[in-house]
Amino acid sequence: MKHPYSRALLICGTLVFWIGLNGTIRISAQDTENKWEFLVEPYLLFPYMSGDIGLRNLPAINVDASPGDIFGKLQFGGMLYLEANNDRFVLTSDLLFMNLNQDVVPGRIIESGKADANQLAWEFAGLYRVAAVLEIGLGGRVNNVQAGIDIERKEIGGETTAIHASRSKTWFDPFIVIRVKGAVQDKWLYLLRTDAGGVGIGSTFSWQLQAQIGYQFSPLFHLKAGYRLLYMDYDKGEGEDRFRYNMKIFGPTINFGFNF
Repeated sequence: MKHPYSRALLICGTLVFWIGLNGTIRISAQDTENKWEFLVEPYLLFPYMSGDIGLRNLPAINVDASPGDIFGKLQFGGMLYLEANNDRFVLTSDLLFMNLNQDVVPGRIIESGKADANQLAWEFAGLYRVAAVLEIGLGGRVNNVQAGIDIERKEIGGETTAIHASRSKTWFDPFIVIRVKGAVQDKWLYLLRTDAGGVGIGSTFSWQLQAQIGYQFSPLFHLKAGYRLLYMDYDKGEGEDRFRYNMKIFGPTINFGFNF
């Protein structure tokens, strides 16, 4: 004969088991949601540069360089993107370095010359996922530009005067960033990112646009191709202290992603 409390014990045991299992599932899901994942993504940028460089009270030097101009005279270059993310938050870091050395286009004032610019930009941001593929956040870009010009300036009477000038500037541009990122069938990747800022704190204005598509070959590795456009308009100081860097950097990219 069954114990009179056996049915009650069975019911209670079943409830305890269900509550424990349900709690375990919830904890497991929560751990999955809060788990941080990391991305290391070295990439290549095949850049065009268009704009002007102005130092001291000298006339601005126009820059219009293709990837061949830049890489043909590139002393060193490197690009590295890092990301950490979980179910809600994303932290990013993007490092870009280029060295440009270009002949100056002769004009009414300039007979000939060269212009060079070492540009280092470190960009960081924190984003919050507001929808399945939409993230919004704040960030900043630290820019360091070392610019120099060597020109032969025309003088009255047909003579020329050799002029050299070089300056280095570091400034910070805060920005607002919006990113749309997702995957189709967990294989085809897409990303659209834009930011805008500066607003006189550093640059008068700066903005950026990135678009990428890619393929996830394995949980570890993916490959993406895209296009990037970065614009900054920095103009500070007067006379001998003047430094102007009004530049668009744009071109195709190839990203090699390693996921952990």
